[in-house]
Amino acid sequence: MLDHLNLAKSIAARYSAHTHDLDDVRQVAYMGLIKAARGYDEEKGVSFPAYAAPTIAGEVKRYLRDHCWVVRPPRPIQDMRRQVLARTEEMTQALQRTPSPEEVAEDLSMEPCQVREALMAGTSKRPDSLDAPAGEGRDGLQGSLSSIGCPTDKLEDVLALRNAIRSLNAEDRHLLYRRYYREETQSTIAEALGMSQMQVSRKLSKILVALQTQLLDSQAHLQDGTGQS
Repeated sequence: MLDHLNLAKSIAARYSAHTHDLDDVRQVAYMGLIKAARGYDEEKGVSFPAYAAPTIAGEVKRYLRDHCWVVRPPRPIQDMRRQVLARTEEMTQALQRTPSPEEVAEDLSMEPCQVREALMAGTSKRPDSLDAPAGEGRDGLQGSLSSIGCPTDKLEDVLALRNAIRSLNAEDRHLLYRRYYREETQSTIAEALGMSQMQVSRKLSKILVALQTQLLDSQAHLQDGTGQS
């Protein structure tokens, strides 16, 4: 087994891709090597490196999946991201170019918005710094946050939104909870509630429009009251 430490090191270097401490990933690769050594059966005619490589890679990918997210997206999103990335790589080799999200979505029988959501989840691994510069003539991310010492700047908006959500029926509130608090995909919600993904999408759109209308009406009412006083 010690003769194959370089195999474990190379796999660790390949999959870490600077997303996590290489020493930690290397230790996981060594554990995968040990696991492979325990399960290897020479009588099956497969060389040890050929047997060990996928075992080590599996342990490393599982570790990275569970530990390298700074902001962890829901597990369905993580699983969908792996599927999208794997198929994108296969299609890139076949097409000799990078496929569009629409092409990947059609190949996987997904909605394009699901593919984009899966790809965007990768930013959770290494979120942009608040000090990172934005586009020309724009403030960085830090400038978009409320200034220190003004914790009540958005309090009225938060209270208004809470009251608007409370006015919804229980079914609509539950749908918002699953989509925006638990961050489940529309497909996951549809399967759980016995609906189609399109029905979930339309219902969410209808709920958001209703909330927006109520908030705008409340804001207009407050402004009218202020003008009359």
